Amino acid sequence: QVQLVESGGGLVQAGGSLRLSCAASGGTFSSYAMGWFRQVPGKEQEFVTCISRNGGNTLYADSVKGRFTISRDNAANTVYLQMNSLKPEDTAVYACAATRPPGSWYVSKQRNEYDYWGQGTQVTVSS
Repeated sequence: QVQLVESGGGLVQAGGSLRLSCAASGGTFSSYAMGWFRQVPGKEQEFVTCISRNGGNTLYADSVKGRFTISRDNAANTVYLQMNSLKPEDTAVYACAATRPPGSWYVSKQRNEYDYWGQGTQVTVSS
């Protein structure tokens, strides 16, 4: 079973950047496809991005495409989310998640396919 811990959240002005990290332990990190989701109080959690276990395939929500980049370092057991050109509507709690995929290139934007979740980190973008 893998444990996930996010870091890197904070307060940033609109147009700024943040880099989130999600450190994994207790499992074979390279066996998992990883995703980032976000949630605003009172709203459903929404998909942000995901990456295959080999790092070669990614998906992005339309709202972040071109601004956010997901990457992973399997040697460091960490997945990253680089967020540029941040907007106030990006304000949310960001959580990473892991799933055991059926193949090395598999990615999923479906929340219910992810078995393991971190606690989340707050990102606040001021206007």
